[in-house]
Amino acid sequence: MRRIVVLICAGASLLAAATPGFDAARYLDHIKFLSSDELKGRATGSPELETAAAYITKQFRQLGLKPVAGASYLQPFEVTTAANLGKQNLFDATTGDATVSLQVSKDFIPLSFSASGTFEGSVVFAGYGITAKEYNYDDYAGIDAKGKFVVVLAHEPQEFDEKSVFAGKAYTYHSEAYSKASNARAHGAKGVILVADRANHLADPETLEKFGRTDGPAEAPIPMVQVLEESAAKLLGGRNLRDLGKKIDAGLQPQSFELPGVRLREQIGIERVLKTVHNVLGYLPGETDEYLIIGAHYDHLGLGEHFSMAPSLAGTVHHGADDNASGTAGVLELARYFAAQPKLKRGILFMTFAGEELGLLGSGYYANHPLMPLAKAATMVNLDMIGRVREGKLYVGGAGTGTGLQADLDSAAAKYRFKIDFSDNGYGSSDHTSFTTKQVPVLFFFSGLHGDYHKPSDTWDKIDAAGAVEVLGMVADVATRIDSAAELPKFVRVEPKVSAHSGDAPAPSGSSGGGYGPNFGSIPDFAEPPKGVRFADVKEGSPAALAGLKPGDIMITFGDRDIANLYDFTYALRSHKAGDEVLVEVLRNDKKLAVKVKLTERK
Repeated sequence: MRRIVVLICAGASLLAAATPGFDAARYLDHIKFLSSDELKGRATGSPELETAAAYITKQFRQLGLKPVAGASYLQPFEVTTAANLGKQNLFDATTGDATVSLQVSKDFIPLSFSASGTFEGSVVFAGYGITAKEYNYDDYAGIDAKGKFVVVLAHEPQEFDEKSVFAGKAYTYHSEAYSKASNARAHGAKGVILVADRANHLADPETLEKFGRTDGPAEAPIPMVQVLEESAAKLLGGRNLRDLGKKIDAGLQPQSFELPGVRLREQIGIERVLKTVHNVLGYLPGETDEYLIIGAHYDHLGLGEHFSMAPSLAGTVHHGADDNASGTAGVLELARYFAAQPKLKRGILFMTFAGEELGLLGSGYYANHPLMPLAKAATMVNLDMIGRVREGKLYVGGAGTGTGLQADLDSAAAKYRFKIDFSDNGYGSSDHTSFTTKQVPVLFFFSGLHGDYHKPSDTWDKIDAAGAVEVLGMVADVATRIDSAAELPKFVRVEPKVSAHSGDAPAPSGSSGGGYGPNFGSIPDFAEPPKGVRFADVKEGSPAALAGLKPGDIMITFGDRDIANLYDFTYALRSHKAGDEVLVEVLRNDKKLAVKVKLTERK
């Protein structure tokens, strides 16, 4: 499951009764294999993920499921999985006749999302690189950064000062590396030099951050490198960066200035790693051409280089037993259960997705390239983290997305001892969202977050197999009711809201109902176009919808900001407030369309 904020409920499972048709030991065996050390955390693009795909394929074939991608159970798609430093990365600073060359990985290092190429220009110092209207603070006031490199300090003014007008005890989004990059680009800067040492933070070591550890888009439209404080001071004519930071902090007044006579030349080479990965699909035919979808993602974090909740343990196996070997094992057991039943009225498409942890990529790819007509899909049932039921508590999302789903859930739940927390919402941080945006009713089963989430300690021995197979029993009952109903459930739009416990919090794009900043009203398509943000959906009655924006539109500007990716949109949206009217430009069928959107308060 992608990073989310949820309520952690402790306590042992109260569910221990056997569930007819399901075998807890066999279910756990699937998890043991998928979360084993040998599979190294099943990172998308890794050989170990392909081993997991082969395992799932073998199970589908043995159960008699039919392939739907020709003769194959696999649906291939390409994804950028990583970035590596290329062989040529240069950084030269010239003042008059003197040139200083920095060594890559010793004195400077590109950020993994940096643009590649050769870049030249003059230099300005832009303080912390922050423009914060809400705090009446702007490091770019009084300087012209257009066409120049900007040298910026890490973090933000007056950090951890409880009396600060900034966040005080916590960082604001302005401190994020990509926020500084996006703001620099908005001011016309050619590139960003981020001072790696924490100026004014004497306890921090003067080291470069490891390549690939800074969060950002796959590739930004601006180069950005880190340099050591000592190297940055040379660029600034020997000025003391800590003194500059202290002056900013003391009066919350910018200390920015231009550096006449200094020119930089950068050669940035970053190699993007493109891999072919696979969704795994198996079909159990029914009497009609209508069908249900039961799915789960089978990828996880690999060795935890990205998105780990235990960053100090990066490089060790993040096993992903609950997230989401538990859901994948559930799909396999449900496939076994239904394959043993008499022929169903409607078929069932069993699916396991790659790329969920990178942004719902596998389910998004399938939803945009379906191998069976989505109009014939009765409901998509998503299993994500179902392996650690505690105190009998189960969360079920999407109950309001289809007519009759709540009644089916209520009827099935009466047979079980769960304390069920229902949510109508069909949006969230897992694969069902990709189908909600295509107007397919969804149900999302989730047993709750825990302290091992996105850590190496998410291991098979902590799985409550008895509780999990009881979840599968309820899923089977609900699926049987949907399958045998006289009519398909009709899709119902539900206002996206953030649930504090059910995993309904949208991904941190700032663009949907539970994101950051004022309310805009779009749901992003995480399979980003080359430039901009494609809308997978637009909420009814939202500012975006009222302005005439539609699913499929690609946003390329937001106010005075060019939008290259979701991070740009997040940053731009956060800089506005409810009541602002923003000119938004989108591409619709390759034609530009400009509309004014009046932002509202997020509820």
